[in-house]
Amino acid sequence: MYIFRKTIVRIFNLFMSVIVVAGGLLYAGQIPSGNMPSPEPGAYTGYVNTFIGTGALPWASGMTFPGATAPFGTVRLNPDTSFPLGITISNQIGTSGYWYGKAYTYGFSHTRVSGAGLVEGGLFRVTPGIGSQSPLKRMSQPLPFSHEMETALPGYYAVKISKAACLAELTATEHTGVHRYTFDSSKDAHLFLDATSILGDGRGEVGRIRVIDDRTVEGELGGRAFFRAEFDTPFTATPWSGGKMLPGQTSAEGTDAGLDLNFGNRKDKPITLHLGFSYISIEEAANNLTVESKGDSFDQVYKKTRDSWDERLSSIELKTSDNEIRKIFYTALYHCMIHPTNMTEASGNYLGFGKQIGVANGYTYRSDLSLWDTFRTTHPLYCLIAPDIQRDSTQSLLRMAEQHGGFPRWPKLGGEGGSMYGNPAHMVMAETYLKGLMSREDAEASLDFMKQTVFRTVPESFPFRGRDQGAEYLELGYVPQEAHKTSVSRTLEYAWADYSASLLAEALGRGEDAAAFWALSQNFRNVFDSETKYFRPKDSSGKWSAFFAPKITTYYDEILPIKFADGFSEGSARHYRWHAVQDPQGLIELMGGSGYFVKELDQFMKDASLMRAAINPGDGWWVGNQHNYHAPYMFNEAGRPDLTQKWVRWTLTERFADSPDGLDGNDDLGALSAWYIFSAVGFFPVAGTDRYWLGSPIVDEAALKLEDGKILTVKAVNQSAKNVYVSKVTLNGQVIESTSITHDQIKNGGTLVFTMTDKPNI
Repeated sequence: MYIFRKTIVRIFNLFMSVIVVAGGLLYAGQIPSGNMPSPEPGAYTGYVNTFIGTGALPWASGMTFPGATAPFGTVRLNPDTSFPLGITISNQIGTSGYWYGKAYTYGFSHTRVSGAGLVEGGLFRVTPGIGSQSPLKRMSQPLPFSHEMETALPGYYAVKISKAACLAELTATEHTGVHRYTFDSSKDAHLFLDATSILGDGRGEVGRIRVIDDRTVEGELGGRAFFRAEFDTPFTATPWSGGKMLPGQTSAEGTDAGLDLNFGNRKDKPITLHLGFSYISIEEAANNLTVESKGDSFDQVYKKTRDSWDERLSSIELKTSDNEIRKIFYTALYHCMIHPTNMTEASGNYLGFGKQIGVANGYTYRSDLSLWDTFRTTHPLYCLIAPDIQRDSTQSLLRMAEQHGGFPRWPKLGGEGGSMYGNPAHMVMAETYLKGLMSREDAEASLDFMKQTVFRTVPESFPFRGRDQGAEYLELGYVPQEAHKTSVSRTLEYAWADYSASLLAEALGRGEDAAAFWALSQNFRNVFDSETKYFRPKDSSGKWSAFFAPKITTYYDEILPIKFADGFSEGSARHYRWHAVQDPQGLIELMGGSGYFVKELDQFMKDASLMRAAINPGDGWWVGNQHNYHAPYMFNEAGRPDLTQKWVRWTLTERFADSPDGLDGNDDLGALSAWYIFSAVGFFPVAGTDRYWLGSPIVDEAALKLEDGKILTVKAVNQSAKNVYVSKVTLNGQVIESTSITHDQIKNGGTLVFTMTDKPNI
């Protein structure tokens, strides 16, 4: 089996190499000359490499993008890259629209998701052209570019495209994309504005676009996204629709509709475009443009956005002598601050569930909350350094629950994306209250929604019917295999969420609810096989699945006709073996004690793949998948913090880098980046609780700016590549004897000091 898989991987890698090399040969001789612009970076944005995570082998890429966006904004303006001739091998190669191995671009679109396996966005693409280039060939003749003529900073992206004799520069506010195109040719300068562009294969939604005057265009796609575009230079326009140009007309509609805007000879005379975006209406898009960027030059918009990024990035002030660590760290912090999406227009209106329009009073309504990913690391980070975003998120989730009947799993734009499983919002809501960032009234309402979901009492008037396989989970104490192919993963996630709900109920003084949820949190025991010492799928009669191969992952199942990893999602039984975060002592007991637990977990770590961002991560430790995030910290619970320190430091060093392949898997809207942030400063959240495990900081000092001006300073005395072990930890001068701390201990700031050594303290 291993040899077969290895052969498949080699064949695929060879195929990808041929494609990339072919692209380079086709591009040969077309690299534009001249220097690239050098926009002034801010005090912190200069440390960010927005290309980290844009490369690596397909599927194992970080799936990030280098384009222009504002912190926690809506518009993410970025080149949509392609293979030669517009060849599409798979939509999973660069799901954000950009992959470093693709050397061609279709143009620059305004929306996408950062770091996920989800293909979403690519709306309202703008493509430059000159002379007689036809917009009808834009997809089959994408424009070649070179990374040598490409540059980016937070809030800014630029690339030179020789075939269009053009320098394209991009910046953005929260709801507007601002473009500047400078042509180095006396031929007519064109911009092709596509009202129906999307990432991925399909089209199907009807788009509409029309000319308002010789500097203004409006349009929409499928009644779900809208824009108003204003240019500083007059144009003549020719629409297209359905593969045909429509001369003499001023509008177009269809599943392939756009405008060819001809600006005449603009040699060395920049064209600036401001495009206001909205999920509600053209009127809202126009208002967003007016409020956020109208009247500002391109450079003024960039400087404002740069300063916004600097303010956010300054939430952690780092001291390290290692410049690569500094770049990885601040890029990770940057990636954590792209999402969640701001769905609140400049007017205060937002698009909620069921396409209902609401008004956000006192908060910003946000969506694109990939909660199954972000509850583990990103939301705990917001609780510390971005409490406004955490409150926005929880207020938004409450509004969604009011409309939906329960908390969504993966809210996407104006609805429930439904991705993944479990009840991750329950952890987010519980943790937020436990850390003092939610009112008691909202916490009570949150717990009531949790009860409706878990105990299946959602009123008939709501679309949400409770947990998937919730009836079986309540009746049997686990999800049976015949109910769902990921039965074990679902059982484990439900049990963890129920533990968080029990903590919330206990904090609210609702003892009966706390007891009921705590009892459910022990359901992880019901899928643990004491003979194999693994979690295993079993049917409703209690019979274990006949076939069990704990080291075979679901990634084999994707290419083989026989399914070997039923019961699990995105991994194997070995990956999920450590998945009882709510009761690690109970898990250690089930496995026969700490000695066996430590031996098996240490071997799991040693069996990590040989390379970062491996296309086949294997059955060992893989930080790139979410259900493994906590694994190295579980040594703490077994009395071996030295092994937590060893493996956390190994992961920080070996699995992150200042390069396009610098992430060990999908970033998942900043979740993997947040793992790095926490681990680099020396502590890590026990998600859904108010606790943090202690680890091994890789930076000399970090000052975290908490709410109300409070500062938590973390110092690592004698920290070095050799000194990865911790001999002593103090908080405000008091020795910490435990391997964890609570949020209450650090919420008012203070000084956390790790004294580092080269010898394990055992």
